[in-house]
Amino acid sequence: MPTEPVRRSTLLFGLVVLALSGSSNASAAERPNVVLCMADDQGWGDVGYNGHPTLKTPVLDEMAATGLRFDHFYAAAPVCSPTRFSVLTGRHPNRGGVFKWGYALRPQEITIAEALKSKGYATGHFGKWHLGSVRKDGAASPGAAGFDTWLSSPNFYENDVLMSREGTVVRVKGESSMLAVDAALEFVDAATKQEKPFLAVIWFGNPHTPHQPTPELAALYPDQPKAVRNYLAEVTGIDRAMGRLRDELRSRDLAENTLVWYTSDNGARRPGSTGGMRAQKGSIYEGGLRVPAVVEWPARIRKPRSTDVRCNTSDVYPTLLELVGVEMPGQPPLDGVSLVPLLAGEMKRRPGGMGFWDFSAPGISTPSPKLLEALRREQAGETAPTKPRDLELVKIKKQYPLDSFPGHAAWIDGKWKLHRIQPAAGKKGKLAFELYDLENDPREQTDVLAEHPEQSTKLKAELDVWQRSVVQSLNGEDYAK
Repeated sequence: MPTEPVRRSTLLFGLVVLALSGSSNASAAERPNVVLCMADDQGWGDVGYNGHPTLKTPVLDEMAATGLRFDHFYAAAPVCSPTRFSVLTGRHPNRGGVFKWGYALRPQEITIAEALKSKGYATGHFGKWHLGSVRKDGAASPGAAGFDTWLSSPNFYENDVLMSREGTVVRVKGESSMLAVDAALEFVDAATKQEKPFLAVIWFGNPHTPHQPTPELAALYPDQPKAVRNYLAEVTGIDRAMGRLRDELRSRDLAENTLVWYTSDNGARRPGSTGGMRAQKGSIYEGGLRVPAVVEWPARIRKPRSTDVRCNTSDVYPTLLELVGVEMPGQPPLDGVSLVPLLAGEMKRRPGGMGFWDFSAPGISTPSPKLLEALRREQAGETAPTKPRDLELVKIKKQYPLDSFPGHAAWIDGKWKLHRIQPAAGKKGKLAFELYDLENDPREQTDVLAEHPEQSTKLKAELDVWQRSVVQSLNGEDYAK
């Protein structure tokens, strides 16, 4: 097991107290196993059940037909690393400074792995990490974030690749999505043998570019142009891996009380499908945020159903904490809400609004092959040892103003979606607002700001309060409490 960097003493003390007390709202027998699956750049329209005319996703279609299908599910951010942060913490990524791709998880954050681990869960991460180093000594590695077992890549990855197994670089053979599921199943077997419930986080590297499917998968789409064929093939590769996961859980008699949650980290980019939504990956408009999502849990979701309640990836953390019966000491403010009532069929509307904010900041390049090869050479003694860059995250150096919110933000409350667009520093333009009625205009084609002044004023005030709260978190106020 990798050595974890020192976190706040209050958190560690609280974990010890919780572990010793064993207090919980849910008995050990009721606690579900949890598998969190996430695709990389799969759009809302990139599944058969949402009407794609060509794509073959029979497994995801079956999950949607037999479990709980979310028809209005959002990634917390329009790009990858930030959304992954939201899943682990239940918080908007800007609170932790994860503005764009390549930013790392602050060690001060509390993660879902740490929370479930405090209740006796075995924890494992498999596939794309993209929240910091995959070194043993990294401050933002999967191990430092609470995962005991991990086979992880710094960023997206393809077939037959180098990966980090608890900090040691290894060569892994196999199709990209399947190799992550196979590693997760090994972890599941080990946890079951130890009679532990498990949290398995499977973050696929597809269908992110460069789209390099196996020949077998590509052959499924012979009539498509090459770029489209390769993209569709990678999505079908994910679908097959999900099929193996579900089959193996059933063969082990684990499926009944295992919650499997599938979604994507952001909207599609071409040649993917947003299902006709406005814009694509990288945008706060619906095409950049709306993603497919399904929850399968036979013990609690016995009849298939769908929901129109608007939810997002920040909801994963508080939902699982309530299901398992965990209250984390020193818990910073959450943006997600528990969806336990929704799983029970009792939630008809989201309690309150939800915010989105694409902060004006550049991404950080984190090429997996280059980073892992450099680490392999270092571990083989071919190059001098280095220190991971994410060790600097322990100190919060920059402070952000509470009266300026650069970038594109949005606030959704019920059917209303307000956009706030502020030019980046040094850019021309004025602060602008737009308002859309998502119920009657899901593609955001008609701005109705002028027609609904009272609604606009209300949403502007709510968004302003939320953004101020986010900046306070960003400046480190949550960690001082």
